[in-house]
Amino acid sequence: MTDLRAKSPAFPGNGQPRPPGELLTSHLENTLHAARHIQARVGRIPGLPEAFWTWVALAALFHDAGKLPHGFQRMIGNTPEPPQVWGERHEVLSLGFISLLLAELPVDERRWIAAAVAGHHRSFTGGGDARKLPLFTQYGTDSAAEFATRFLPANQEQLSHLMGWLHTTARTNNLPVDTTVPTTDLGELTKHAHQLLEELMDHWSHPLGFEETESAGLFAVLLLGAVTMADHLSSAHAPIHRHHPLPTDYHARLAERLTAKGHALRPQQKAAGDTHGHMLLRSWTASGKTEGALLWARTQVDDLTTHTGGTPRVFYILPYLSSINAMTDRLCEELQAPHGIGVAHSKAASYHLARSLTDGCDQDLADAAGKAHSRAAATKNFLELLRVGTPYQLLRGALAGPVHSSILVDSANSVFILDELHAFDARRLGMILAMMRLWTRTGGRIAVLSATLPTALAELVTEALDQPVTLVEPPPTVAAPARHRIHTRPTHVTDEASLTEIRERLTEGRSVLVITNNVKDAIFLYEALAPLCTQLHGEDSAYLLHSRYRRMDRSTIETGILNRFEAGRPRLPGLLVGTQALEVSLNIDLDLCHTSAADLEALLQRFGRTNRLGALPAAPVIVHQPAYAPRRGTGTTLWADGVYEEEPTRLAWDILTQHDGKTVDERMTTTWLDQVYASAWGRQWHTKVKNHQQDFEEAFLSFELPFDDRSALAESFDAQFDGTEAILSSDRDAYAAALDEATGNPKTGRLLADEYLIPMPHWAGALTRYEQQLKVRIVDADYDPVLGLLTVSGLPQQTYHPGEVL
Repeated sequence: MTDLRAKSPAFPGNGQPRPPGELLTSHLENTLHAARHIQARVGRIPGLPEAFWTWVALAALFHDAGKLPHGFQRMIGNTPEPPQVWGERHEVLSLGFISLLLAELPVDERRWIAAAVAGHHRSFTGGGDARKLPLFTQYGTDSAAEFATRFLPANQEQLSHLMGWLHTTARTNNLPVDTTVPTTDLGELTKHAHQLLEELMDHWSHPLGFEETESAGLFAVLLLGAVTMADHLSSAHAPIHRHHPLPTDYHARLAERLTAKGHALRPQQKAAGDTHGHMLLRSWTASGKTEGALLWARTQVDDLTTHTGGTPRVFYILPYLSSINAMTDRLCEELQAPHGIGVAHSKAASYHLARSLTDGCDQDLADAAGKAHSRAAATKNFLELLRVGTPYQLLRGALAGPVHSSILVDSANSVFILDELHAFDARRLGMILAMMRLWTRTGGRIAVLSATLPTALAELVTEALDQPVTLVEPPPTVAAPARHRIHTRPTHVTDEASLTEIRERLTEGRSVLVITNNVKDAIFLYEALAPLCTQLHGEDSAYLLHSRYRRMDRSTIETGILNRFEAGRPRLPGLLVGTQALEVSLNIDLDLCHTSAADLEALLQRFGRTNRLGALPAAPVIVHQPAYAPRRGTGTTLWADGVYEEEPTRLAWDILTQHDGKTVDERMTTTWLDQVYASAWGRQWHTKVKNHQQDFEEAFLSFELPFDDRSALAESFDAQFDGTEAILSSDRDAYAAALDEATGNPKTGRLLADEYLIPMPHWAGALTRYEQQLKVRIVDADYDPVLGLLTVSGLPQQTYHPGEVL
């Protein structure tokens, strides 16, 4: 019995001998304990059978029992012979243990447990990858005798001991196992496994009917997700967090801190904290929305803990990586929990590395990278109770299957704060609305925050939740701050008249924010204005920021920007030029803003980077007429500076010109937005969102075949979200050297090398070449650490010039 292993020997590194792999019994017991921890965290999920967590525990205990055969043990290096590929699926043989030891359970309960065990690595049906045959394809035509030969030989004594151990462990943990241990041999084991597999094939080979899909389909993926999550936690040997970083006395702490500064809770913050259930929080920038959302979240955590017995997770969801990083820093400081908040996005390890180095700790770069990778891995293993991330990470739960179902379980009975929901296009917004509906079905509570929440979007959210929603906003008695005064200019932001006006403000000693719609205009303006600014105010007074920098350079630029222009610091003169990357990424506050016209929500976000705290008289925000032209290869459709849709941009321009010279009444911005969304364009937008919501629900959330291979859907899903990244051809050798810097840990080396990556959109992969040896895309391009990515050289029809939309 002690000879059976579940894992291959570990790689300790540093030339040390490899210790033996984890014992099979240890892994099974650890997985059972992990399932119990998950149950304690998630609690009772609405609509699921009372026995749900019992079935999860039994499946966790039995899931790898089929690793008994000699073929598997040889494959993992646990026999005297050289390791070789086995080719069989251990989880299929595990079904025999379920059939023999749980024979007294009702048939339907036994089948649910069996489905979770059989499906915890491979799909049942579908799929086109010959290397990963679905189970029903691999074993579906086997007779009982043919099936048995696949798992020979196996040690009879080990089988008997394993049966006894499983029985004893189940009874010790108060799980419903048969009264006695049956006497069996490998033939009986494979016969029962084959019979139970045939029962699963009879039930899961065909799509569920509508009635079943509404209940059984979702139940199946949640059951599978709980088992796979327990398996992953067991293998990672990492305990999930139990102490919530959002403290139970957060309300009192916040009130005390505000009182010490001569302030008090704002009415909308108090109302948010008093809200039980879903919430829409609409309040202007710098009015305490984040603190209000945390007060609301603490109330929901308390409610859900009482109702479900679990410890709810809190997800703070934002659309941009840069805003996520900034929010994580803010929450770490606000909650005094530097190690209790997860970062859930694709560049999380890079975030942790940058913060480690910025803090001045872990001076050894390789060691810092290793620790950063461990922090990111912790979040992937669902360890933290409060996580900041993109919706993409949670939306992947819709892919279900062995890889993604755990996301759905972890998000059950959770609290979701969605900030800046307006920033998503119609397709992605539709997908998020569809997931909101699923989250509410599994016990979730949802809040949407916005400084600019149009009625049309509020109605879409309310309809998706299909439950009462409380709207919280500052009461009419609270005066909105007069932070901005609108000015419109018929000239383009790059015209000489615009340059002259900006130079005058710099000469006066003002801090000037200039936001363009594309990279080309941003670079042009920076090169035209920076020399004067640095001559007047010093070398560290002028900055450029857009989305096409190497990570290392962007980090340096952002640090310089915050040192110069961070909100709350003494004001210094200077120049900050950028693109949409400045709308939400940094907590900055400048004297005035020049911006190209765009859609109204984007413009209101840009305005919020000036006079952010409302401490000064109304600051001028100067909006310039954009240039309308078609994008290359898109026909005759016009776009504002090649980026924003023509119609909503023109609608925004018309509204702003009507208020030229007037102070912005921030209560009126919702009315302005409602005018835009009441237009023909707005009605089309509404239809698009609803269609995308329906399409996503039908394609991803119907769960008609909950154990089907969804790899094709995964590719479609990733294409909608993923961009790509590339390194400069001139950085190739440095990238290779960074990969080798962390000896013995390829993932750490990869993280160090990633500092050379430049983000590019998915389609721009055609401008690059893929190098198999380094596993990275390489681009031939001109690049400057200050200006960023310049001209990219590709095939004649693929050449990129600064300013084209990437």
